Formats: sequence, structure tokens, C-alpha cells
Amino acid sequence: MHLPTDPPPRVLHVTQPVDGGVARVVTDLIRTQLAGGTRVTLACPDGNGFAREVRALGADVRPWHATRAPGPQLAQEVRRLGRLVARVRPDVVHAHSAKAGLAARLALRGRVPTVFQPHAWSFEAVDGAAAALALRWERWGARWASRVVCVSEAERMTGVRAGVRAPWQVIPNGVDPERFHPAPADTVRAGIPLLEGVDPAAPLVVCVGRLCRQKGQDLLLEAWSSVLRQVPGARLVLVGDGPDAARLRAAAGHDVLFAGAATDAVPWYQAADLVVLPSRWEGMALAPLEAMACGRPVVMTDVDGARESLPPDHDARCLVASREPEALAAAIGALLSDPPLRASLGHRGRDHVLTTHDVRLTADAVAGVYRELLAGRQARHAGSVRCGDHTECRESIHS
Repeated sequence: MHLPTDPPPRVLHVTQPVDGGVARVVTDLIRTQLAGGTRVTLACPDGNGFAREVRALGADVRPWHATRAPGPQLAQEVRRLGRLVARVRPDVVHAHSAKAGLAARLALRGRVPTVFQPHAWSFEAVDGAAAALALRWERWGARWASRVVCVSEAERMTGVRAGVRAPWQVIPNGVDPERFHPAPADTVRAGIPLLEGVDPAAPLVVCVGRLCRQKGQDLLLEAWSSVLRQVPGARLVLVGDGPDAARLRAAAGHDVLFAGAATDAVPWYQAADLVVLPSRWEGMALAPLEAMACGRPVVMTDVDGARESLPPDHDARCLVASREPEALAAAIGALLSDPPLRASLGHRGRDHVLTTHDVRLTADAVAGVYRELLAGRQARHAGSVRCGDHTECRESIHS
């Protein structure tokens, strides 16, 4: 990533949540931006693995205390973020996910070029009055986003159909194909303590994701008994932690293993015969991209971003209707019963990630958005200078 300005621009990323796919996307983006010479600051809750990792990369991490969901403390969070922005004096602010997007746009109100990246829409995550309130905000708040970056065309169209009018940009998620790479499954399994005592020949299904309603692990558990009737001896591993952990453990049988939160999911992808993500909603999930980069076939539900993350010639069984456990079970059983097909899908998936979802492509596209916003601001500033010394003509991104 290269932004040809002197001095290099300062980008402020604002992030909440600090775990899951959002944290991985932001970490990869910051790593690439730092390598390209961009001055990067991150505002996020401190004292967690995400903040420590980004700080270790060399970024300036500023603690911003904010809860994951909106609440009565929102006004204080917005004021704290406003003071932080005044100290950092960024050229561009990039706000990630609903909560950070809410606070950043309220704090800035267009005074600084602002990129908002929803990482799946807030109004899809709730029901009833909460969904209506979230939708009203996204429609209103769009006026304070210089650009709304969606990770899939499907995510953008969800916003359009919901009445969100914004300057859009679609930039697909990417992963690092050097970190996520193929390896022999039997060798990797031998090094995972949780799999000790598991038959090395047992078909292994892995689901990586936060244990929460969005990711749909409950639907996968509902489908699992049907999978076992088709493929006796198969084992399922849920990798991750979250608010639904206790409930999922209570509903699982002895054929299901819980790995907990993993600092590195690569070995789990490499150990899998099949990776499954049964989400209820997404923008474009990272787990299938990471699995394909590791040469593993995937099955996922047909939510936003799923079709766009798969190779154009993907097998129909890789994509199933959302919230239909029987269809999910049928697809899993079919692929577990066909090793040659799984191998072919794994190769094709890896090639697809290399050409379409390399994280460097994502970072270059984001850099292009920043360049356009900075160039537009410079042009407006030049125009305001030419029109004379009138207060109403001046602009300051630090006001």
C-alpha cells in the first residue's frame, strides 16, 4: 500500500468489537499500511489480544473505552472519541463495524474524511424495535460517511434495499495466503492435543467462528445427527468462544469437540476434511476464505458475501440455504463421502483466493479510497482559498 503524500498521511482506525473477523481484517490492513509507510493510529478498547498485536506491529494504539453495543454510555464514548481525534489529528478516519461507525460519525459529523465499513449491517443483527432503530440510524448516519466500504456486492445491495443512501465502494475481504497455506492433514492432526484419542481416519469437520447467534453453530449442531447417519464416525470441532458457548456445549453430543478461542486457527483449517460456516448473516466471512487458502473445501450458508467468496465454478453443494439444518446436513454428508471431490474443491479454492482474495489486493483498494478522499479534500481546500478570506469558505479537518 502506498499513499504518495509528503508527509505520509495519518490514518485513524476506530474499532469495536476487538475480536473475531473484524479484528483480523483490521490487523491485516494495519500491517500492510504500516509496511507501506502510512502513519497508523488505532482507537479501540485496550487490554486485549487485538490491541497488543497491533501495538506490536508498530502502530500507535490509543485506548478508547467503549462497549460492544450502544447504550446509555454512548454520549460519553462519543465525547472521548472526539477528544482522541483532536489529539491524533488524522487525515482519514476509518471506522469498523456498527458501534465504532456510530460513535465515529457522531463525533466527526463529516469534519474529517470518514470511511465507514459495516462488516455486516447492524439492523440484521437484531429484531423488532431494535432493528427499526438501527435502520433509522444507518439511513441518517450515511450522510456523515465520505465512503461506505462494503466487503461484498451483496452487502451493498442489502444496504441499498434497506434505504441507505451512501457513496459506496465494494472491496472484498482478503487473507494472507502465505500464513494460510495447505499442509498434510494427518501431520497437523498429530500435533493438536485436543485430537489425541480421535481416530486419525475419522472425517473431521471444523467450524471456526465466535460462538454466537450470527455464526449459526446451533444450526450445525441440529444438523449433526443427520450427518452422523450418513457418515458414522465423523467428528465436529467448534473453534471459538462467545456468549453461546455454554448453551452449545449443553446441546452437543460426544462427537462434538470444543476447542475454545484459538490465537491461530491455521492448524484447525489444515487438520479439517471440511470447513463449515452456517451463518445467519454476514458481509463476507473470513473463515471460508482462510479455509480455501489452506486448500480445504467449504460449505456455507447463502448469506451476503458467500457466493462472491466462492470460485465462479463452485460445486452447488458448497452453498446451502440459510437456517435449513437438513440441507446443511445433506451437503456435509455428500462432501465427506467424496474425498476426490473435496481434494478438487480444495485446489480450486486455493487458486481462487490467490487471484481474488489476497489481502494485498484488499489493502491496495482501500489505499485507493483514501487517495480519492484526500485528493478531494485538497481540491476543496484549494477552492476555499481562492474564494477569499471568508470564514464560511474555509475547511479544517481538525475543527
